[in-house]
Amino acid sequence: MTTDTGPHDPPPPIRVLLAEDQVLIRDSLKILIDATPGLATVGEAGTGAEAILLARRHRPDVVLMDVRMPDMDGIEATRRICADPDSAGIRVLILTTFDQDEYVYASLRAGASGFLVKSATATELLAAIRVIASGEALLAPTVTRRLIAEFLRGPHPAPALRDLSDITQREREVLTLVGKGMSNSEIAEHLHLTVGTVKTHISRLLAKLHARDRAQLVVAAYEGGLITIPEGRR
Repeated sequence: MTTDTGPHDPPPPIRVLLAEDQVLIRDSLKILIDATPGLATVGEAGTGAEAILLARRHRPDVVLMDVRMPDMDGIEATRRICADPDSAGIRVLILTTFDQDEYVYASLRAGASGFLVKSATATELLAAIRVIASGEALLAPTVTRRLIAEFLRGPHPAPALRDLSDITQREREVLTLVGKGMSNSEIAEHLHLTVGTVKTHISRLLAKLHARDRAQLVVAAYEGGLITIPEGRR
């Protein structure tokens, strides 16, 4: 829902739906978010099914989604929210402990836009919500790298096949580096390009691969075989 604002009115707050089955954690998150200017909670879900229902009802900007919940886990709830045309535009921020490798790839494929470590500070949590709401993904390149490193350590599902025949060689190089968790400036330095050129390549990759954000490009890089699993980590 769009709210008309005057030239001097503050922008509407980022609307957050909490999906966490532990009441104490959920209450703490609500207190923190509601006390922060520019953020507001719009609902609280204790199960994955409730998260889907409340996402449709309130259409939040961001869903803060725990993975382990009764009734339906956060990955399946994320998949249904992101696949629902009525939920288009809702971003999902997954709560993770990084101790379950198989969740990383599954969450990305489900449509999650980013991850938050449960040991994160309050400042990091608030920053993560703002980053996800702005349309960015995976919070920071360092988080991307850690996610990939943790994912490659142990058991993981076989990747689906991804056709990359429509992208150019340069786009393939950029996609590989995105998949490895490099930032735009790092990619530019590595390929001797300007940051603006890198952004253009990423925009084209998003369009060609029908990816909603940078997180989905990581999936595409993995599914296209651009990120390989070292033999010692299989």
